[in-house]
Amino acid sequence: MRTATPRTARVINDRLALDLLLEQGPLTAPQLKTLTGLSRPTVSDLIERLQAGGLVEVHGETGGDRRGPNAKLYRIVAGRAHVAGVGVRRDSISATVADLTGVTVGARVREADGDLAGLVAAAVAEAADGRTVDAVAVGLPGVVDPHTGDLLEARMVPGWRPGLLGHLRDLLGAPVLLENEVNLAALAEHREGAAAGCDDFIMLWLDEGVGSAVVLGGRPRRGASGGAGEIGFLGSPLGAICALLTREEVARLDLGELARRVVQAAFPGVAVMDPGLVVLAGDTGREGGRELADLVADGLAALAPVPTEVRVTAVEGDPVVKGAVETALSMARDAVFGTP
Repeated sequence: MRTATPRTARVINDRLALDLLLEQGPLTAPQLKTLTGLSRPTVSDLIERLQAGGLVEVHGETGGDRRGPNAKLYRIVAGRAHVAGVGVRRDSISATVADLTGVTVGARVREADGDLAGLVAAAVAEAADGRTVDAVAVGLPGVVDPHTGDLLEARMVPGWRPGLLGHLRDLLGAPVLLENEVNLAALAEHREGAAAGCDDFIMLWLDEGVGSAVVLGGRPRRGASGGAGEIGFLGSPLGAICALLTREEVARLDLGELARRVVQAAFPGVAVMDPGLVVLAGDTGREGGRELADLVADGLAALAPVPTEVRVTAVEGDPVVKGAVETALSMARDAVFGTP
């Protein structure tokens, strides 16, 4: 049986305290002791260690309205690292830069009218406004190879060429992760949207094209080659899924017919995985609203014996960029805080 070394124990305790400070905001040493279950000397040592490492700082005191000594409040040093989340669309590139606590410090939108790597790097630099960026996550409408982390051929991505990941790392001088845009949107949905608190769900992305994300156990499933959720390849009694839900098609459909087509897109995943929840996202899902969701739920109930709730996306703003920021924050926090 292996036991943790003193160094490993320190890393585990430090990360536990840092995660609590991220989740709950400034805390006192007694509060950290209560929440972590650690001894008072251990908490005192880890606070001293985290302060020396530039990870936490004093942020005022508590107890100003009572007698006796006040307790110092400690918080994460937000400027210790910065990250960028990027969303690539056919005609635009959006970049948001956040500090280590997730607070946005800058944003930039550029037209997609040239070399993709250069445009992404420029958008990140402009959003960062002179700050060093420690991690970058980029969401794109394409398939990402899970073995190399690079984007496979993607005709929908403007300015794409082979070796995108390497180009971006060279230009940005930071760790870069590429991810399918729908997977990133699903992460945002899981964190703060319609799927919050639900670890198993399918998200249908109904926008410029049609796609889906499969989330099981709170994590997107990418598949052996990165193609999980590429439902546009599927056929249906009404025709190819990729052709049924284009913007042009959606614009001419009444709500009932739209729902019928969305059911055809959702049914294979529901039948195979029994996720219990389908989230309708993208512009079409958002605009269809609760009425579309109810019609889709009725259609699925008629086809599948498993109960399936259908909800409308509840993420405010750009879900792809939000998911990219969360992914980049996870990368940066692991690098700065350490992992056991």
